[in-house]
Amino acid sequence: MNINRRGLFTGALAAGLAAASLTACSTDPAPATTVPGAALRAGSGANTSLGPIKKIDAGALNVAYAEFGPATGQPVILLHGWPYDAYSYADVAPLLAASGYRVLVPYLRGYGETTFRSAQSVRNGQQSAIARDIVDFMDALHIDRAVLGGFDWGARTVDIIAALWPERVKAMVAVSGYLITQQAAQQQPLPPEAELGWWYQYYFSTERGRLGYERNRRDFNRLIWQRASPTWNFDDATYNRSAAAFDNPDQVDVVISNYRWRLSLAPGEPQYDAYEQRLATGPAISVPAITIASDFDGAAKDGKAYRAKFTGKYEHRVLDGIGHNVPQEAPQPFAQAIIDADHL
Repeated sequence: MNINRRGLFTGALAAGLAAASLTACSTDPAPATTVPGAALRAGSGANTSLGPIKKIDAGALNVAYAEFGPATGQPVILLHGWPYDAYSYADVAPLLAASGYRVLVPYLRGYGETTFRSAQSVRNGQQSAIARDIVDFMDALHIDRAVLGGFDWGARTVDIIAALWPERVKAMVAVSGYLITQQAAQQQPLPPEAELGWWYQYYFSTERGRLGYERNRRDFNRLIWQRASPTWNFDDATYNRSAAAFDNPDQVDVVISNYRWRLSLAPGEPQYDAYEQRLATGPAISVPAITIASDFDGAAKDGKAYRAKFTGKYEHRVLDGIGHNVPQEAPQPFAQAIIDADHL
């Protein structure tokens, strides 16, 4: 299947607008199953396999990853977040492969079959450690430059690589925009309603929270899926395919480290200090970029809060009716964004 540049995205939006118009003009009540964003969900769930999982030693990790498309194609690396996994791209990757891209979808540290090469390695979840993992992954595969795309932890990682190693990024797509963590800013309180949305971050700051996550991680992560994407009616099979990745023996340590590090409640590692010092300045991103917002972003979905952080060629897109897991909920618009970013 070939996806024409921009055509798929604008076509899906047009279909959504047409459906809304027809509903508004109809004398019959809208079907109970009609929800905002339904037209954008075309193709979601079409694929239930990532194919053979490959592995490669890369830096501190032995990285498990799925690969799609021709080996000679423009490399695209797609990054998942928490609590998700490589299956977030089960529908996006084949679309891009059909358009000639070489698509790589790694499992981040603490997920799936990705493991630490040394038992002595700190199970560290700080942001620059994860970004360094992906640069090491590119090095191991002899990829000089790639188009990067991601959401949640994946979007943050894409932002960081674009900021610290711009020569490695041909173009990028980031859901929710600019997500680089600045620890000093994290010490400042948010309005109460905003703080409520981070309840799990504070839960993870306690030993009770760590134990709760260790004992109940599948139920816990399913709850996060439901709250982050309230109109996405995923089935048990879809969730269970991803939930297997949470059985990684390092999952709890990496997740708890990530959220405690953000609040300065857990240390990072010295080898990442120089990266974090640069990230603390809130560096701009100069590579061609498309940012995507969804209902998950609430009042910030217009992207104005981070527009100035992107100084190169840039577009911002809003997917109304879609939750946080954009690539899995709306695979065609996400794939189109990757193609369009590559041509900015």
